[in-house]
Amino acid sequence: MNVIKVILVVVFLNLCACYGYASSRIKLNFDFDWKFSLTDHPGYAAIDYSDANWEQVQLPHDWNIKQKFDRKGIGSAAYLPEGIGWYRKTFFVPQSYKGRTVSILFDGIFQQSDVYINGKHLGHRPYGFCSIEYDLTPYLHTGKENVIAVRVNTTGGRPRWYAGAGIYRHVWLTAANPVHVATYGTYITTPEATEDHADVKIVTTVSNQSDKEQAITVTQRLIDDSGKEVARGKKGHLLIKAGNTADVEQIVPVASPRLWTLENPVMYTMETTVKVNNRVTDVYATPIGIRTIHFDKDKGFFLNGKHHKLKGVCLHQDAGCLGVAVPDRSYERRLEILKEYGCNAIRCSHNQPSAEFLDMCDRMGFLVIDEAFDKWKGGYYKQHFDEWWQKDMANMILRDRNHPSIILWSIGNEVGEASRKDNEGIERATMLRDFVHKLEPSRLVTLAAQNNHREEFASVPDVIGYNYLEARMLSDKKKLPERICLVSEELPYYRGEEGRLRSYTPLNPWQIVAGNDFVAGGFIWPGVDYLGEAGWPSKGWPNGLFDVCMFEKPRAAYHRAMWNPKPMVHIAVLDQALDIDHGRDLWQWPPIASHWNFPDKYRGMVMEIRTTTNCESVELFLNGNSMGRHKTANFTNNTIVWYLPYNPGKLEAKGYNGETEVASYRLITSGETDAAIVTADRTELKADGQDLSHIAIHLLDKDGNRVQTDDRKVTVTVKGEGKFLGMDNGDLRRESFTGNTQKTYFGNMLAIVQSTKKMGKISVHIVVEGVDKEYVVDLQSQSLKNK
Repeated sequence: MNVIKVILVVVFLNLCACYGYASSRIKLNFDFDWKFSLTDHPGYAAIDYSDANWEQVQLPHDWNIKQKFDRKGIGSAAYLPEGIGWYRKTFFVPQSYKGRTVSILFDGIFQQSDVYINGKHLGHRPYGFCSIEYDLTPYLHTGKENVIAVRVNTTGGRPRWYAGAGIYRHVWLTAANPVHVATYGTYITTPEATEDHADVKIVTTVSNQSDKEQAITVTQRLIDDSGKEVARGKKGHLLIKAGNTADVEQIVPVASPRLWTLENPVMYTMETTVKVNNRVTDVYATPIGIRTIHFDKDKGFFLNGKHHKLKGVCLHQDAGCLGVAVPDRSYERRLEILKEYGCNAIRCSHNQPSAEFLDMCDRMGFLVIDEAFDKWKGGYYKQHFDEWWQKDMANMILRDRNHPSIILWSIGNEVGEASRKDNEGIERATMLRDFVHKLEPSRLVTLAAQNNHREEFASVPDVIGYNYLEARMLSDKKKLPERICLVSEELPYYRGEEGRLRSYTPLNPWQIVAGNDFVAGGFIWPGVDYLGEAGWPSKGWPNGLFDVCMFEKPRAAYHRAMWNPKPMVHIAVLDQALDIDHGRDLWQWPPIASHWNFPDKYRGMVMEIRTTTNCESVELFLNGNSMGRHKTANFTNNTIVWYLPYNPGKLEAKGYNGETEVASYRLITSGETDAAIVTADRTELKADGQDLSHIAIHLLDKDGNRVQTDDRKVTVTVKGEGKFLGMDNGDLRRESFTGNTQKTYFGNMLAIVQSTKKMGKISVHIVVEGVDKEYVVDLQSQSLKNK
């Protein structure tokens, strides 16, 4: 760290002290100025080790995603290698930190991490999805530079999906006074809440890290989204011995609260103030939403007394070319697209997500299943389960319990113990369920059960999730009417039969979810394509409704029609010869594309055309000639099937409710690529070194029609106060996730640009092979105050 940086840090912290911040906690983002080496040596932890030649990196960081694919590798890890890497960061600790409790919080390290401060080993954590906090206080050198080092080891077993490698989430440095609210130290519930009144219950855990017993006062006030205080609780008093913690319970009555709903997810902030001898020692802010949730065995799920069917998707955490080092804006964009699509629920598969992801679900109005584990003792976690399950599950619950979006705690997925003839699985499930009930009783417990599970096992959780077992769910409900059910993993197209999962019946399983009131909802597997669980040459699972770029696939039309009330009609053409990564059999969709560009040999060939709609009827036109009008109710899956000979030109569908046209869609035979349409989702970025702009590139012919059958190479170059982060075309069969040149897939490409920490202009230059024009997208990186 150079002298100028040291001076700036000292000046900043002194200013904070002058303006009163010293009376409370300091929380600093710790993502920048790290060094990395994909090698392993015990000397790397030493404070005097020279890392001058190491790679400079910024967190979140996933070293795995930039490595070479190896066909001899493991498909579950996207054919990317395991390994051991080290991170180091040198940072200055000012004298003003003396007497404070200083801690470091890692939102996620995958996996088997060891953390050192100034050569001292702080701890080991095998699980790669939990948050990890260490107290640095005893080992820090105030007024001097300090070195934190992190060893990350992905050898010895990884999950069934791609989980990356490295410090892949945010890191935070916190300095607090000795008497402060403990990390995750507020537990806030709203067991009863109406539009007239709510009692907000708060349990606050206060830590006394001073050297003597302290008399402590705790006060709470509720602040709305405009910064106005709307309620205040009574003072709480504690007497805490040195080195101990204690809880205080308070109730804040709220008149006429604005309830957290899917349509209007109102968030408040509960501000907790801790005082010793009338001096403020800590101010701790907790975002909350006021709402009630309820699961009914006959009617499903209710939010604030209003029934909602869970229109859900299962999500893994990677984002294509970014791997698992996903900046917040990438997650936010994903959720924005899913929200517009009609999705209202997320199942976090099969691990707790980042805290920032849950914050977004709170703000945007999603219902969330927070999941602790995949398998228990049948997968890679087997070697760690007995020692670590309580710590890892407690971490998830304590960290996430105040999110109004979370409606269920999931204790596992497709565990091998579910079908055991002895009672080991039942006993283990009961142990986990009871642990959750004791720690956080305001929500029910679920787990996802696979084929051939025992009935007694599925009766352990409060809510049982069926994975692809809709038929069994229906028969179970007849035998066990008190059972609360949902479909935790739902096939996107085919339906199985009881006892014969692979029946490939072309009746969409969502019809069972929608048609039975007792089914709380369903979660499509998956909502978005992901890396891992792959079969070469694919590097991932390609059967989502959206690809890794978040481009909506033709197959997604059905659930859009079911979940989104806006009238729509969509056209897709069936062709077995399409260049599509088909993926696993049961999760496939018939090979369809939304274009009208086929080889000359197809001319005159009768082809199957599908118009998926939520309209009452559809009329189809080929080159201006009506091919008839059909009622949607006469066909399965809200999809009218037509058979027409292929002739280039225009294919148009019009959707009607009664005799009123309410929706339309058309496909036009395009020519060769002549141009592109280039669109940035955002042109103004925060100059925080982390914000993103996603630039979509779609090929066009000379008449402005979309081109999907004449793919071209695209090269992206970034100049100014931004950096090229990656590019993707949605095809998981790609050969590398590195480089700034890539070929489009179905005429599509996505480029991702990240801001630096300097304000200024960013120019993104895009060159399309065979197109004379260079496209330039102008972005602006500006002050955080202006965002």
